[in-house]
Amino acid sequence: MIKFGKKVVKFRIPILIISFLLLIPAALGYFNTRINYDILSYLPDDIETMEGQEILLNEFGTGAFSVCVVEGMDEKGVVDLENKIKNVDHVKDVIWYDTLADISIPMDVLPDEIKDAFNNEEKNSTLMITTFDTSMSADETLDAIEEIRGLTDHQCFLSGMSAVVTDIKKICNSEAVMYVVIAAGLSAVVLALTMDSFLIPVFFLLSIGMAIVYNLGTNFVAGEISFITQALAAVLQLAVTMDYSIFLWHSYQENQKRFPGDKNRAMAHAISNTITSVVGSSITTVAGFVAMCFMTFTLGMDLGIVMAKGVVLGVIGCVTILPSMILVFDKAIEKTRHKAIIPDLGRIGNFVSKRYPIFIVLFLVILGPALYGYTHNEVYYDLAGTLPSDLESVQANNKLEEDFDMGATHMILADSNLSSKDAAAMIDEISNVDGVVLAMGKDSILGPTIPQEMLPDMITDMLDNGKNQMIYVMSEYKTASDEVNAQCDEIKEIIKRYDPTAMLIGEAPCTEDLITITDKDFKTVSTVSIVLIFIIIAIVLKSISLPVILVAVIEFAIFINMGIPSYTGTVLPFIASIVIGTIQLGATVDYAILMTNKYKKARHGGSGKQEAISYALNSSLQSVFVSALSFFAATFGVGLYSSIDMISSLCTLLARGAIISLLVVAFILPAMFMVFDKLIINTSKGFKPEISK
Repeated sequence: MIKFGKKVVKFRIPILIISFLLLIPAALGYFNTRINYDILSYLPDDIETMEGQEILLNEFGTGAFSVCVVEGMDEKGVVDLENKIKNVDHVKDVIWYDTLADISIPMDVLPDEIKDAFNNEEKNSTLMITTFDTSMSADETLDAIEEIRGLTDHQCFLSGMSAVVTDIKKICNSEAVMYVVIAAGLSAVVLALTMDSFLIPVFFLLSIGMAIVYNLGTNFVAGEISFITQALAAVLQLAVTMDYSIFLWHSYQENQKRFPGDKNRAMAHAISNTITSVVGSSITTVAGFVAMCFMTFTLGMDLGIVMAKGVVLGVIGCVTILPSMILVFDKAIEKTRHKAIIPDLGRIGNFVSKRYPIFIVLFLVILGPALYGYTHNEVYYDLAGTLPSDLESVQANNKLEEDFDMGATHMILADSNLSSKDAAAMIDEISNVDGVVLAMGKDSILGPTIPQEMLPDMITDMLDNGKNQMIYVMSEYKTASDEVNAQCDEIKEIIKRYDPTAMLIGEAPCTEDLITITDKDFKTVSTVSIVLIFIIIAIVLKSISLPVILVAVIEFAIFINMGIPSYTGTVLPFIASIVIGTIQLGATVDYAILMTNKYKKARHGGSGKQEAISYALNSSLQSVFVSALSFFAATFGVGLYSSIDMISSLCTLLARGAIISLLVVAFILPAMFMVFDKLIINTSKGFKPEISK
């Protein structure tokens, strides 16, 4: 690797020129990558709810719908609004009173449950169902939502997933840049105070920032990324790859002592040393993200690929761009030298190694409660319920609940050949299910006493395409609640009895699938990430015992971090268990491998057990401390700032996880080395001192 280091040093100017030029295509790629704001679209295509959505879009030309609550408007005004909505691009149909029965049929003919469902005289409000000819999160649908909102002066409230996605898009567009600014700014402050130069953090952030732009720009190949990936990728890449820059800088300083007056040679050796030490830890980090690709909920693959790619690009930037910057701007860096504020951590190693039984006891005492909390967390799946209350979609959902006792809205796709008698009986059964406010299909609109021939052709075409018929089911229960999930199960059982091919689709059934699928995914990702990292550690450290010890210690840190919400009563986003465990595992293993290599080097050099472990902790703690503190700063600030709870919660968990990992690696890992030293040196290669001939 020393040859590579010398090449980087020699060609530092061309490297910088090329790296800056590459930002141009990367930026173009970034700006042309579509952002997907719909989490449910990452469900597997082969499940019934998603297949039903495709049928709805391809055969009915209906990709999304929204229930619109209109307040304080007379009938003439509502009709005028209805016509305006119909003229909005990509609005397919609007269902209201005058849609259900033409002017020759009195409104009193409509069944009471339908009249009550569409009108609340006491609140002077009515509702309309608006359908769109594009999918739930398509750009055209979101634009149509915005246009409809602009048709009235705060009298029209659009609910539904498309409205929620529209609001999420607006928040992300307004906050995304600030996430990066906050993460970079707080990291810069931490680094400026904890490093020995005020300027070096600027080059750390600049080189990592360039790697982030390359990473985000290459997402253009995939076509689109999720809003969660977009929001977290830059922050996480900054936090996860900062270690490598810190390791390079500290190695460069050490090599300057070896080669005084020859900074080029010192940097060449620093690059070589960094590659040797960082490759192993970065591979484990990449493996953690790759494990997310095993999820059937493909949001994991979306985030996993982007972050794995980001780590690889971060390593490349650390050993090419950063060294070039440091050498080119050496004089400026030297002028900003100062004394680091970090106190001398050199005595901690002796303290921990001498009092290791205390930390083993702490490990055993904390393990039980941590594991219990980890396995008893409460999670939420309703994205809309955690958004700020002043958002239009949240207000609309509240209005729907207040004025009409409605929460989720489902759709049933059934065979058109189902007899009117069976269809009416099926709808009656569904209407009697707990929490169902209204079940409305072509066989229920006019009631049993009115011939179906009197139903307007537009309604017939809207609800029946000759192959499938569509039935709307309005529920008083909220999406992702236990009640609505039980309701969906009961409705599925009813429709399957009448028509085995019938499908229940909509936000609530999709969310129920999300709950089932992500529960399995969590177990899969946890297992795969542990197995992959276990194998990689075994190969990198050439040991049988060390993978067990390191993974156990890191998992202990994860148990503590993810167990705390159980005791504080905090409800976590469903994705947290998968994402946090993987990222914390990947980030913490860097610290653990760094310390283990120092321990191995000292043991191989002939040091005794306590001396080697003290040296390993003392010589690596400075880098680990700065890295963990930087990780904390980058994520904690975003956690406080973001108004999207899913992003805020993830960043808060990551920030806390960085501090917990630091403490565990500083106190528990050395104690484990003290206990299992004999086992480690007898089951690992390179620990025993060389026997002199």
